[in-house]
Amino acid sequence: MAQSLPADAGAGGAQVKSAVRTVELLEYFAGRPGMHSLAEVQEAVGYPKSSLYMLLRTLVELGWVETESTGTRYGIGVRALLVGTSYIDGDEVVAAARSALDRLADDTTETIHLARLDGADVIYLATRQSQHYLRPFTRVGRRLPAHSTSLGKALLATHTDEEVRRLLPQRLEPLTEHTLTDLDALIEDLHEIRERGYSIDAEENTVGLRCFGIAIPYRTPARDAVSCSVPVARLTPGREQMIRDALFAARDRLTMATRHL
Repeated sequence: MAQSLPADAGAGGAQVKSAVRTVELLEYFAGRPGMHSLAEVQEAVGYPKSSLYMLLRTLVELGWVETESTGTRYGIGVRALLVGTSYIDGDEVVAAARSALDRLADDTTETIHLARLDGADVIYLATRQSQHYLRPFTRVGRRLPAHSTSLGKALLATHTDEEVRRLLPQRLEPLTEHTLTDLDALIEDLHEIRERGYSIDAEENTVGLRCFGIAIPYRTPARDAVSCSVPVARLTPGREQMIRDALFAARDRLTMATRHL
């Protein structure tokens, strides 16, 4: 639903309200790929239909939202891609981490991700594709729940239990049958992560995929983490140990690379 503003906000408040609605619309489309009808969008955001239609038409004209030939369905526009690319290109951590990510990908031959904690989610900033896959695959710009990913759990573990409880709801959304959906159970898992220094996503985000994550400690609590994803069918005890060792080595390299940030 739309964010409410004080009734006496005045002209300045109206401008702020318009800005808030614009951002909420763009975030709605960013989180729901594909095209959506006016009715769908209105049900999700709760704006008056006339105001919503005018805002959508303005965003279409500016290139932030796209519409198909009938002009009745809407989706995210190319301008959003340009801004997202600019964010990645200008991010100091992404730039500093490139060499370490390349090295980790070479050492493990598996898929490597760099992601940032954003509220209760993680946003993927960089990816190195597994040498075992032939099809192209990327998660850059994708948002996923922190509680279901090794990246997110590695970052949540750098927060106190109280901070985690403020960030996350008591009942967590399941992405697979293995996802931890109870907040207390997740916090117990975070305790173990703090002790061993890395996190494990045991098919909690994608069935058939086991992921290992580690936070980059250039700030406290950590904001960014790196992970290695491996198909369960290819994961032997010896290979798991090799991946853990490679992650710790990558963390040390990333710590040095980001020490000035």
